Amino acid sequence: MTQLALVIDLNVCVGCHACVTSCKQWNSSGAAGPMTDDMPYGKDPSGTFFNRVQTYEVGRFPFTETIHFPKSCLHCEDAPCVPVCPTGASHKQEKDGIVLVDYDKCIGCGYCSWACPYGAREFDEHEKVMKKCTLCVDRIYDESLPEAERRPACVISCPANARLFGDVHDPESVVSIAIRESGGYALMPELGTQPANHYLPRHKTKTHIHEDELVRVDNPLKKEGPLPIDEEGGFLEDTTSW
Repeated sequence: MTQLALVIDLNVCVGCHACVTSCKQWNSSGAAGPMTDDMPYGKDPSGTFFNRVQTYEVGRFPFTETIHFPKSCLHCEDAPCVPVCPTGASHKQEKDGIVLVDYDKCIGCGYCSWACPYGAREFDEHEKVMKKCTLCVDRIYDESLPEAERRPACVISCPANARLFGDVHDPESVVSIAIRESGGYALMPELGTQPANHYLPRHKTKTHIHEDELVRVDNPLKKEGPLPIDEEGGFLEDTTSW
């Protein structure tokens, strides 16, 4: 059986959130939308997202590093969110393994959210239904689009090519090759959910911090002397367009 999924390279992701914004844009106007926001510029913003990027700082100064961790529905092969749904709204497609929610059947009970160990389900306060990543199912099968664009919006928009899309059951697919050659792994495999999405690990680069690198040096501008003054006594920066 085909199992479509994402493979995310943590060694390449820079945390730019292009995947988040492109996902929001495509799905807000697509079949899975709307994706509402409440007070997006206020003190306590909230909203519905299919994809989020969580950023962590690990280690102890000066040996610290920043990790950007994109997270969305993992389209588990043994998805725990499916059997707990009392209406059958949460289901897994046989043809491609994508886990979806039928909004017409969803009653917003939240059982699927409680069953998901990855926190990938989102409750839309306005629509009163559960929502999640669909792998842009309305896009990847759209024959009106060029074949190169029949991929999830997050994959197309990633400037670092940190996101791959394909069939993880096909050993010759780009995602299977990446998993095999780069040591890809599933998230929390001990839970037995068999996540379809995989991550490629970060590669640590050894660095040596010299003692003088920990001392803040003077602002180099102070060593350039006073700013040049024109004939009228003003600074050139005030009268000249650079």
